[in-house]
Amino acid sequence: MTHPIITDLNRRYTSKRYDASKKISQSDLDIILEAIRLSPSSINSQPWKIIVISSDEAKQRMHQTFVNKFQFNQPHIKAASHTLLFAYNPKYARSDYEKVIDTDIKNGRTLAENKEQAFGAFAFVDLNTDEHGNNAHWTKAQTYIALGNTMHTVARLGIDSTPMEGVDKDMISELFNDELNGYVCEVALAIGYHEESEDYNATLPKSRLAKDQVITIL
Repeated sequence: MTHPIITDLNRRYTSKRYDASKKISQSDLDIILEAIRLSPSSINSQPWKIIVISSDEAKQRMHQTFVNKFQFNQPHIKAASHTLLFAYNPKYARSDYEKVIDTDIKNGRTLAENKEQAFGAFAFVDLNTDEHGNNAHWTKAQTYIALGNTMHTVARLGIDSTPMEGVDKDMISELFNDELNGYVCEVALAIGYHEESEDYNATLPKSRLAKDQVITIL
C-alpha cells in the first residue's frame, strides 16, 4: 500500500540512540507543539500538561530522575534534541472544564448564554470519577491520545522518537514539582535524530501482526 500516512508509519520506529549534535529546528518544534495543542480528547477536556525539556538545566534535572530505576532510558535525555513530558490531571474538576467552556465562548464555539448547558458534557467526567474526586485512569487515557498524535507528527517531519513509559513518576513529581503543579507524568517522548552507527533498531525490519489478527470487519 502506498500512501503518505502509511509511509510515515512504516518509517517510524523507537530510536535507541540519539545524535546529540543534531537539534530540531524551531520551526519544526513549533509544528510539533501546535499538533499537541490540537490533539483531540473526550469532551474536549484537554486534561494534560506538556513539559518541554530543552535547556541543559532541564535536561540535567530530567537526567537525575533516573537515579533509582529505568536507567536504560537515561541516555536519551541528554542526547535527544528534546524530551516531552506528558502529564495528566489526576483530579479533573468542574473548574478545569469551565476553562474549556470559557475558551469555547471566546472562540465563538459556544454562546455565552449557553454556558451552563455546555456543562452537560461534564457527565462523562462524573462517570469516571470516584468518591475521592480521582479520575486519573480517564485523564491518563486522554493524554495517550496526544502522545500518539505527536508520534505521527514527528514521523511526518522526519524526526525520530522514543516513547518512554520507563520513567520514574515519583522522581519527576519531585524534581519538576513547580512545573507540574499536581499533574502526574508517567510517560515521556524523546525526539531528535538517531545516531546511525549505534541505533541498532534503525535497520531492523518493520514487524507487526497480520491485519486479520488484529482487525475484524463485520
